[in-house]
Amino acid sequence: MTAPAYQEDRSALRDALFKALSDGTRRALLEYLVREGERSVHALTAVSGVSQPMVSRHLGKLKRAGLVTARRAGRETYYAARAKGLAPVVQWMAVYGALWSQRFVALEKLDDE
Repeated sequence: MTAPAYQEDRSALRDALFKALSDGTRRALLEYLVREGERSVHALTAVSGVSQPMVSRHLGKLKRAGLVTARRAGRETYYAARAKGLAPVVQWMAVYGALWSQRFVALEKLDDE
């Protein structure tokens, strides 16, 4: 794989992650799964305040972004948070957090002059 293609893949993954996390209902579902562990769509619907089709749609977007895994058991689908799913976002935030931190330090130095 060439470097530009690899960068494009990473960029597309980050875009999908940020898009998935941009919705409050999806963030709430993910947070619930992180706190409570694997849950069925039925259980997630009961705590979400939205319809089952909407919960399924949100979970599908979280799954495509790599933030949750799905497991079928009979007629029910169970979802679990995927801990490594947030790694690209955390890495991106670390890089840009350090950059902004350096800029804030430089601004503070200007104020001291």
